[in-house]
Amino acid sequence: MQSTRSFKDRVFLVIKGLAMGAANKVPGVSGGVVAFVAGFYEEFIYSLQRVNKTAFKLLFNGRFRSFYRYINGKFLGSLFLGMIVSYFSVSKILDYLIVHYELYVWSTFFGMILGSIYYISKDFKEWNRTTLLALVLGAIAGLSVSFLDPATENDNLLFVFFCGIISVSGMTLPGFSGSFILILLGNYVLLLVDSVNALYDTMIDVFSGNFDFIYDAYRIRMLKVLAVFTLGSVAGLVTFSHILNYILKHYKFITLATIMGFIIGSLGVVWPWKETIYKTNSEGITILDSTGKQIIANYQRYLPEFNSQTYIAIVYIALGILIVLGLEWYGKRTRQIKA
Repeated sequence: MQSTRSFKDRVFLVIKGLAMGAANKVPGVSGGVVAFVAGFYEEFIYSLQRVNKTAFKLLFNGRFRSFYRYINGKFLGSLFLGMIVSYFSVSKILDYLIVHYELYVWSTFFGMILGSIYYISKDFKEWNRTTLLALVLGAIAGLSVSFLDPATENDNLLFVFFCGIISVSGMTLPGFSGSFILILLGNYVLLLVDSVNALYDTMIDVFSGNFDFIYDAYRIRMLKVLAVFTLGSVAGLVTFSHILNYILKHYKFITLATIMGFIIGSLGVVWPWKETIYKTNSEGITILDSTGKQIIANYQRYLPEFNSQTYIAIVYIALGILIVLGLEWYGKRTRQIKA
């Protein structure tokens, strides 16, 4: 696969990684949907499940080139490079847009998920009692997640490891948002804000030659939390990919129908017309995170009134659908050129 991949293909893979990274960070949106619609989901799962005992043997024996080839390194490297760059760039722009143009951002995402449902379903010809049941169960599971009440923050390291495993579901399971699940588990701020800020501050201190942070119990605790969360994420990514690779091989159409159901269910999370509910203390005062931002507890959804703002939002929904159709057109054109 990687030997035939041109420089242009790798650039587009980095761009797809940017899109996946941005989608993963937004509560309610799943990076796996990007992989599915952009046409590299099965290769992504296949490449991740190559991170196994054989890969580690090659790595520990110093056979780095063989290791790189074995895990489809050109593909995974380009994709993860895009995700890392996204975390410090595209996702920051997205944060700004959500603050200032919340309705239109959610409308675009809603349209993209509608487009994804169309994209996946139009070529699905294996409808029967089993696949219909899988679709319905997937939709119920996806929808019910959006109405759960969030738990309270918990920095127990065993629970943090579990959060890491669960949070990567958005990358491997299209329709399941890892960020939104972290909100429900009560640890979104702890794991994606506080611990990341602790790492950022530590890197600045190390580069400036200041090592006083080793005496800061809170900083050390946050770094431990981030390390355990990262380990959990890696373990989850590899475990999920092995499971998904197996079921895609043996129960492909049931799995695709279930994923379609998850994506339909996720429409409840990205519904554009909603009010953000922020965490408050017992006195009703809004709680702020370490960066001074309000902490999202959940969303209260409502039906819109038909006014100019709603009509503009509908235009953005149409734009979201067009983005997905454009991705589909590009994917088809690329495959035709290669053929």
